[in-house]
Amino acid sequence: MTVPVGARLVLATHNAHKIGELRAILSPSLPGLDPAAVVGAGDVGAPEPVEDGVTFAENALLKARALAAFTGLPAVADDSGLAVDVLGGAPGIFSARWAGRHGDDAANLDLLLAQLRDVKPEHRGARFVCAAALVTPDGFEHVETGALVGTLADAPRGAHGFGYDPVLVPLGEERTCAELDPAEKNAISHRGQAFRALAPTLVRVLGG
Repeated sequence: MTVPVGARLVLATHNAHKIGELRAILSPSLPGLDPAAVVGAGDVGAPEPVEDGVTFAENALLKARALAAFTGLPAVADDSGLAVDVLGGAPGIFSARWAGRHGDDAANLDLLLAQLRDVKPEHRGARFVCAAALVTPDGFEHVETGALVGTLADAPRGAHGFGYDPVLVPLGEERTCAELDPAEKNAISHRGQAFRALAPTLVRVLGG
């Protein structure tokens, strides 16, 4: 499956790290799609909608709907976060603003680790969860999900990635997600799973 020349796709994120990651994930699955044609919401001047959904899928859809309406282009959005077993699935949809301010990775990590300070290693199970949504201007909608199961380290490790990557150790690994190189991480990540599952539908929508 290939994407025709000139196809364009807009990603509903202002996060430069995430845009780069999504381009890297989508490129192998969408041959023919120029990486330069995959742009972020900030590149087209789109405002950020209020994320008032109560699930990852709801938030992904509302972001993609807003961007498709604003640009007139197929829009892809994801909503993702960390679900910690002993916290009943929190931070969940509040992962990016767990410490109170959206996108403050260091503060979010500090708060999470403080909350888990006395939790024994065998009870530090967690997972990254991602819902990836595709919405087109004519109203077509499709959602795929992915999850990366692991355990939480007691301190951040690694220089790659972003968000909670420095503390999640995938099952079968001794390294955190932030200690994996980007290709290793994308091969197993929750976001990689969701977007690879979404790719065949993207190809159909883009006319491949």
